[in-house]
Amino acid sequence: MSDVINNKAHHRYELEVEGYIATEHYKLDGNVITFEHTDVPKELGGKGVGSRLVQGALDQVRASGLRLIPQCPFVKAWIEKHPDYQDLVKR
Repeated sequence: MSDVINNKAHHRYELEVEGYIATEHYKLDGNVITFEHTDVPKELGGKGVGSRLVQGALDQVRASGLRLIPQCPFVKAWIEKHPDYQDLVKR
């Protein structure tokens, strides 16, 4: 597995696994990033790829000093299970 990259041109984080690309689509408004949709190819389902993608993206969000709006249900649920990332959520 490769690392999560921020494809700024396409407004998405990407994680390439086994020749497939899982994506986390976002929109950026100032210092607030909204995660809109997570897409994991069915071939990668059940392998924890979505979780790795979200964690890698959130680590980059933290490093950039951004605040997060988890519009995507997958991201929202992931953050609820990982309280150490809840400080990123814009209140």
